[in-house]
Amino acid sequence: MQIGLVIEATLKDLTTRGQAFYILQRGNYASGLIVVKLNALDGNCRLLTQQRNYLEDKLEWAPALQEEIVSEVDADAWIERSKQRDPDLWVIEIEDRAMKNAFELI
Repeated sequence: MQIGLVIEATLKDLTTRGQAFYILQRGNYASGLIVVKLNALDGNCRLLTQQRNYLEDKLEWAPALQEEIVSEVDADAWIERSKQRDPDLWVIEIEDRAMKNAFELI
């Protein structure tokens, strides 16, 4: 499935639920990877990236940094470095105090 379709479906679901999100960078519609910043609105967040599970041939979510919960400052610094390395990267920020990844639900 094209990444753009996954993003559109997830963002439509978030919109329907009235949940705030921001597209911090638009990547390649067909093949860019997604970084999700789950903002708890208290200075902390989860920063997740996609990784390929080659045994099952599917994409999975993993913390981008060693810690599961990081400061927003650390997350933003990592995002900026990643955007410079990969212009095809999608970066989506979702405001959610529970820090649940909406992309895992699709």
